[in-house]
Amino acid sequence: MNWRALPGEQVGGIVQIPGDKSISHRALMFGGIASGRTEISGFLASADCHATLAALVALGVRIEQPEPTRVVVNGVGLHGLQAPAHALDMGNAGTAMRLFMGLLAGQRFDSTLIGDRSLMRRPMERAASPLRQMGADIATTAGCPPVVIHAARRLVGIDYLMPVASAQVKSALLIAGLYADGMTRVTEPAPSRDHTERMLAGFGVRVDRSGSSIALCGGQPLQGGALQVPADFSSAAFFLVAGLLGSGSGLTLRRVGMNPTRTGLLDILRLMGAHIEIGAAAEQNGEPVADMLVLPSRLRALSVPLSLVALAIDEFPVFFIAAACADGVSELRGAEELRVKESDRLATMAAGLGALGVECELLADGMRIRGRPDGPAFRAGRIDSRGDHRVAMSFAVASLRAAGALEISDTANVSTSFPGFVQTANLAGIRLHT
Repeated sequence: MNWRALPGEQVGGIVQIPGDKSISHRALMFGGIASGRTEISGFLASADCHATLAALVALGVRIEQPEPTRVVVNGVGLHGLQAPAHALDMGNAGTAMRLFMGLLAGQRFDSTLIGDRSLMRRPMERAASPLRQMGADIATTAGCPPVVIHAARRLVGIDYLMPVASAQVKSALLIAGLYADGMTRVTEPAPSRDHTERMLAGFGVRVDRSGSSIALCGGQPLQGGALQVPADFSSAAFFLVAGLLGSGSGLTLRRVGMNPTRTGLLDILRLMGAHIEIGAAAEQNGEPVADMLVLPSRLRALSVPLSLVALAIDEFPVFFIAAACADGVSELRGAEELRVKESDRLATMAAGLGALGVECELLADGMRIRGRPDGPAFRAGRIDSRGDHRVAMSFAVASLRAAGALEISDTANVSTSFPGFVQTANLAGIRLHT
């Protein structure tokens, strides 16, 4: 699938962003091992989340989906999962694969995790290695999937100091900790997404937080209930930048998740001079939500503070678009993790920016970009998104400040995180055609 994005400036209206992908994954998984029913509203009906749903069904969990965004999970309890009849296909969902590694590490049956071509190239040892320290029997192929998990004899809690902040690895260890003897404690070098800790507490698990450490005792049961998924901040990020780069009366985003471990891009954009107003703040199932009004803004370049890198790691592709339209030279360092996402996002974005005439320097752990605040920042051209959904959506936003049409190839994987993106983009004023 390819897109053709035409230049345009008028951005405005009210946009409803789909449900949070990270929270939807976890709601399904925790509902599956809880006692009783878990009713999820606002569920993200994307390919990634459907991979998690299908895997749980293969593990013996009965799941109903009366509407695309409403799911009912009939939990089987902490020890009620059954051996799957086949390998569990995670599609393109790296989050699902790493979280399932933690969930399956403590089961009394064998299982295998596979994925699409992109996922089969992604590294899994950062999760597998500490899980082995807990007693898990896990094998990878040169560090990548397929991941083969053999029946656990006994898991024991560990005290693990993470070398790199990663919500996926932290979550895998905490989930495995539910099946381990004693206490599992994870200490982070920097804050990462805390959806797992928040949601486990909502399911009745006692989670202790002390400074940068998170701990829980094994054997605690989970209890199902009602859960509302907020709009996904990572998906909202494309429209945050679109609202800043376009002209018009402003763009309103409704009920977006404002978890402080996810909103690093908001802080970065405000440091660049972005005019973003927050209103109607509330809380849903332990997660803060709010409306955002985004107004056209002249952005200034910055060096991204290291303290914000982990809190904006998934949003840097669209940050690079904002930086290309800012006044001065922006720099990102300390973002090596972008090399092992759905694509090498640093290399893929640098290639795309270069193809559109943007002056940028690819660094080992980031990028340096000279912006053009006046007139078109991008020339017409062709971009290969390399199957990376966030790269494709970022260059769709770039069309707002382009001198001509942008041809964006290999966009099918956008369905993994943002079904309906093309329609939503056009409603907001981005002229996007398939």
